[in-house]
Amino acid sequence: MISRESLSVRVKAVDALLSGLVDYAGLFPPASEGMREALENYASYREGEDRSALGRFIVPASRLKELEVAARDLLERGAWSEPWRLSALVSGDVRAAAEEILRFNSHRSSGAKGGHAVIDVAELKASTIDDIENQRSNLPDDLITYFEIPINADVTQLVKAIARVGALAKVRTGGVTPESIPPANAIIDFIAACRREGVSFKATAGLHHPIRGSYRLTYEPDSPIGTMYGFLNVFVASALVYTGESEATAVAALQEMNARAFVFEDDAIVWRGKRITTAQIEASRQEFATSFGSCSFREPIDEVAPLARNLSTDDK
Repeated sequence: MISRESLSVRVKAVDALLSGLVDYAGLFPPASEGMREALENYASYREGEDRSALGRFIVPASRLKELEVAARDLLERGAWSEPWRLSALVSGDVRAAAEEILRFNSHRSSGAKGGHAVIDVAELKASTIDDIENQRSNLPDDLITYFEIPINADVTQLVKAIARVGALAKVRTGGVTPESIPPANAIIDFIAACRREGVSFKATAGLHHPIRGSYRLTYEPDSPIGTMYGFLNVFVASALVYTGESEATAVAALQEMNARAFVFEDDAIVWRGKRITTAQIEASRQEFATSFGSCSFREPIDEVAPLARNLSTDDK
C-alpha cells in the first residue's frame, strides 16, 4: 500500500479508493510490452509496497501458452501459495477460448510444477443483446465475465442484457487518439444505467493520471495530445452515482480539472462539498466500480500519492 508515513491519517480513504484498483495491461498499447517484460513487472509489483492497489494481469486468451512458458520461473509454487489472478481477453471463437481457459486452469490452479495461477475473469466485446447472450452461454458459469459495450448505443438495453446473464459491464474511457475519448455525459449514462440495473463495471483505456487534463496519448515524443479523464474523476463520479447523487453532479465530477477540488480526509474523500465516506467508497468499489485496466501500474499510483498527501491541507 502507499506508505502511511507519506499519507499520515489520510491513508484510510486512499486505501478504500485504491484497493485492487489497477488491472495491469502492460501487453497492450500504448506500452505494448513483451510478454516476459510485462510478467516481470507484474511479479515486482506483487512484491512492492503498493501491491494492495494491484489487480489482475490482463492477457489475450490467444497468448496463454506463451504466458505459461514465459512465467514458468516467476509463478509461485505449491497448493498453499497465492495464485496469480489473470483476466483473459476473449475474441474470435469464444468456445475455443473457453476450452483454452479451462485447460490453463486445470494445469495451474493446483500450484504444481508449472506454477500457481488462475483465470477467474474473461473480458469480451459485445454490441448487441444477441452478442451478450450467445457469448456468455459459451463460457464456464463460474467465470466472472465483463462485456465491453459501445456507449454511443442504447446502453440501457445492453446493460439490462448483461444483468440478465449475470455478467458485468465494461466501459472504454479513452484511447490513443483524441477522437477515441468519449464525452462525459456518455460515460455517466453508462454508469447510471449500471446503477439502475445493479450491474458492476470496470473501465479501461486512458486512465493513467488521477486528474482530468491535457496529456500526450501515447509514450511517443510526437504523440497527439488529448483531454484524458483521470481515474480519480471516474471513481469519485461512480461513487457519487452509487450514493444517489444526480447524473449532472457526476458529470461535473468527471469533468473536474482542478486537483484542489478533491480533498482526502481520514474517513472521506470530499469533492466540492460532496463528502463520500470511506465506507461508501469501499462499498462502491466492492459492489459497483470494480477496477480499471491500465498498461502502466506505476504511473497512476505514483501520481496519486502526492495528491493525497497535499490536498487535504491546501485551499480548494
